[in-house]
Amino acid sequence: MDIEKRKSLEAAGWKVGDASDFLGLTSAETELVELKTRLALFAKEQRKTNQLSQETLAHKIGSSQSRVAKIESGDPSVSLDLIVKALLSAGTTRQELAQAILDSV
Repeated sequence: MDIEKRKSLEAAGWKVGDASDFLGLTSAETELVELKTRLALFAKEQRKTNQLSQETLAHKIGSSQSRVAKIESGDPSVSLDLIVKALLSAGTTRQELAQAILDSV
C-alpha cells in the first residue's frame, strides 16, 4: 500500500496492519507461516521443474494427489515435515532447501 493511501485511511480512523496484526500472531508464528508458504511455493516449482505430476510426487511420498495439491497451496493442515519430504522426493537437494529457507527470511 502506498504511503498516501495509508495516511488517508489512518486519518479516517482506520487501523492499518498486516495479517499477523489481525490474527494476533507472535513473531515466531509469523515466521513459521512465512516459511511454510515459501516452501509450499518452492515445492510446486520443484515438482514442475523436475517434470513430475502431482500424482507421481504423491506416489513418491506415499500420499495422494489431493495431499500434494494441499502442500502446494499452503494448506495449514500440512506439516512442515511433509513439505520437506515432498521437496526432497521431487529432487530438491539439501543445499537448495537451505537456500529456499534463507530466501524466506
